[in-house]
Amino acid sequence: MTIWLDADSRILVQGMTGSEGTKHTRRMVASGAQVVAGVTPGKGGQEVDGIPVFGDVREAMVATGANVSVVFVPPRFAKAAVEEAVDAEIPLCVVITEGIPVHDTAQFFQYAQNSGATRIIGPNCPGIISPGVSNAGIIPADITGPGPIGLVSKSGTLTYQMMYELNDIGFSTCVGIGGDPIIGTTHIDCLAAFEADPATEAIVMIGEIGGDAEERAAAFIADNVTKPVVGYVAGFTAPEGKTMGHAGAIVSGSSGTAAAKKEALEAVGVRVGQTPSEAARLMRALLRG
Repeated sequence: MTIWLDADSRILVQGMTGSEGTKHTRRMVASGAQVVAGVTPGKGGQEVDGIPVFGDVREAMVATGANVSVVFVPPRFAKAAVEEAVDAEIPLCVVITEGIPVHDTAQFFQYAQNSGATRIIGPNCPGIISPGVSNAGIIPADITGPGPIGLVSKSGTLTYQMMYELNDIGFSTCVGIGGDPIIGTTHIDCLAAFEADPATEAIVMIGEIGGDAEERAAAFIADNVTKPVVGYVAGFTAPEGKTMGHAGAIVSGSSGTAAAKKEALEAVGVRVGQTPSEAARLMRALLRG
């Protein structure tokens, strides 16, 4: 099993006719994902490598049975694109676009929450991959294979690194949730899904300095997660009082620091590495007894 993305996932790409949309559509198809449609307003009837393009999401879903959308549209059009996907009640919408104004994200996330039909992953994220099964986004498919580890990460680059570090073991699903101040799917959402997934035996959680998402995740783990969790928090060497990375949060005192997050996670039994490689070693040792 996997979470949210499986062999039956039928993907449409909003913005497929653009350069990034076309490039990553081809990469998803090459990895074995079922990309069944593209959506670009005004370009319905065209094709990209034999994949039909439609003028709107609802039309594409009706014609192809698509149940996942991947959004590659420019930032100023992203809010309208996501709300169109929500109106069509697509179950999963993966928003790759970076640079979306925070107020736009707040509005389309609340729009999705009010609808109750669509899960948003992102924005400013690499997407979600179930290795060997399906791939929705920009995560390279050749880093790792299927296995028992679930991965949730704020950072795209660290998602790839952790997949590489543990490619001898493999992953059930890897989710890059994005590091913007407002995101659709959180660490807690992924932890709950991995806890319920019988194919996931252990979880790697990657966070970043700033905010309190990791502290809230620690509280959730204490009450709800029975599977072993290994963590890494980017930013152990970051200076206090500075805005660092795409988490976009100011570190002040102990709040939001890597050390504070590490302490909160370790207090609930999560083993935390000081580096990604150390976190990978902790996971490998844990799974190998």
